[in-house]
Amino acid sequence: MIGFSDRLELLGLLTGAFLVLAGLGTIAGTPWTTLGGAVGGMKALGGLLAIGVGVGLGWLSRTDAGPA
Repeated sequence: MIGFSDRLELLGLLTGAFLVLAGLGTIAGTPWTTLGGAVGGMKALGGLLAIGVGVGLGWLSRTDAGPA
């Protein structure tokens, strides 16, 4: 069983997972084909940034960076 040291760790993991899934959904929607060049590219870039923030938040939540 996975143990969490506090509630914020669980919240960080769930929020990170949501951001990754939302970013993947944005990319899977292929916005560059329906919205056109610049707007679709910006939306795709936003999806990639959401994935990066989600992965970073999940990593930061599981890293034990506090005092020993």
